[in-house]
Amino acid sequence: MAVSAHDQTDIAAALVRLYVFLAQYLDRCSDDAARKSYPDSELQKHLDETRRQLMEILSVNPVVKRKLADECDRILALGAACLKSGAVDPKSQEMILAERAVLKHKTIALSDLVAVFRALE
Repeated sequence: MAVSAHDQTDIAAALVRLYVFLAQYLDRCSDDAARKSYPDSELQKHLDETRRQLMEILSVNPVVKRKLADECDRILALGAACLKSGAVDPKSQEMILAERAVLKHKTIALSDLVAVFRALE
């Protein structure tokens, strides 16, 4: 199956969206304003839909699909534990900050790539 440059841009943009939604999910752990400004159901809906789309696309590469699934599961479990307890202990806060840093770097790199791809269209 041949993939067009436009398709590649869409895939990279979907990854950006997923990483933004995951970051927003983690932000809810330590920021009441973030929790109140974006309803849980809306965030979860966008996160689930974007993840579903990417898992379908990534089915052509089981290794990458598994890595992304593991990353999502790890971040969602971390956020869920934090939100369930209602408090963030220092170790959890450190883990959240580490995950946020990774998400930030991935988002920046992929956003730049998407911007270049779109400029070439």
